[in-house]
Amino acid sequence: MTNPDPELQIALAERRARQLYRQRLTLDTAQGAAVRIQGQACINFSSNDYLGLAADPEVVAALIEGARRWGVGGGASHLISGHGGAHQALEEALAEFTGRPRALLFSTGYMANVGVINALARDGDLVVQDRLNHASLLDGGFLCRARFERYPHADLGALEALLAAPAASASGRRLVVTDGVFSMDGDIAPLAEMAALADRHGAWLMVDDAHGFGVLGEQGGGSVEALGLDLDQVPVLVGTLGKALGTFGAFVAGSEALIETLIQFARTYIYTTALPPAVAAATLTSLRLAQTQGWRRERLRELTARFRAGAAARDLPLLDSDTPIQPVPVGDSARVVAIAARLRAAGYLVGGIRPPTVPAGTGRLRIALSAAHEPLQVDGLLDALAAAWREVIPSR
Repeated sequence: MTNPDPELQIALAERRARQLYRQRLTLDTAQGAAVRIQGQACINFSSNDYLGLAADPEVVAALIEGARRWGVGGGASHLISGHGGAHQALEEALAEFTGRPRALLFSTGYMANVGVINALARDGDLVVQDRLNHASLLDGGFLCRARFERYPHADLGALEALLAAPAASASGRRLVVTDGVFSMDGDIAPLAEMAALADRHGAWLMVDDAHGFGVLGEQGGGSVEALGLDLDQVPVLVGTLGKALGTFGAFVAGSEALIETLIQFARTYIYTTALPPAVAAATLTSLRLAQTQGWRRERLRELTARFRAGAAARDLPLLDSDTPIQPVPVGDSARVVAIAARLRAAGYLVGGIRPPTVPAGTGRLRIALSAAHEPLQVDGLLDALAAAWREVIPSR
């Protein structure tokens, strides 16, 4: 039998040479603003724990109590014997919170997106997506049997052209799919205009609001709430539980018919073990805190404004984002790695994002703000970033 290792080693060496090699870091503490990574104390600006709920004492206590009552494992798929009272209560709470008749839990956001697209799109259908959508959405499009098209980022004219093309209206359903908040750029999709286009061309709009849910809107309902869109305008809403809510898993919210369709046809729901019930119990608490503690969102807005003003004062470039995701465009992957390394040496953990996560030549630092951060921690990051920038890109 041929040993595959030599061929694999060549591919790995090529990735190292292009400054694209990824390595895991081992966290020694719970998630939070201040963490320890492999023995080093750092201020963490790389986590999606936007509301600071991942280690909140009330959420932790709810997880412990949930484990006492429900055990640890789901034990089986939802359709066999894995659907428990904690799951049902969370689905009902999410449906009420999003203003939709029903919600359905998935084990991960990736599984939710792949499952929904493949359950809704068949031979003869059309799936249209933003080119900068999350990998899970794009993979859902690539894996489904429908015709799959992509349009340039947030280009409404290109989207309408795809929907209006004769081939698009020949037969079948049309599904327009987008992120609500784009995870690497931090900008918000033009959802109101997209909903109008979808309505005009008889298409369904699916929004993955993983990075908006809990963060945007007065009640934390996400980009859909912030823009005042309802079930008719956004019939398929996806949200994750492992970002602003600080736990794990995902959900889809929509009509009775949509949820029943997913229960019957979404393979990533049918053929996997249910989310641990204790996690569902903990999420009920984090959802309540996200709803009732609006100060967390207000603090995020204040910290975001502080970071952007500080970056401008230090002549640091930023992409246009009003969300807690603040990308600093660098371009060259080697420079991304160099700046991120200097920041870590100074005690600040920041994600250095390179292809293929972002398009070639658009490497960046992804600063993620949290309600758990203190203003002085943001100021310290800005000073460290300015110093690292001058060292790596001295011509600026």
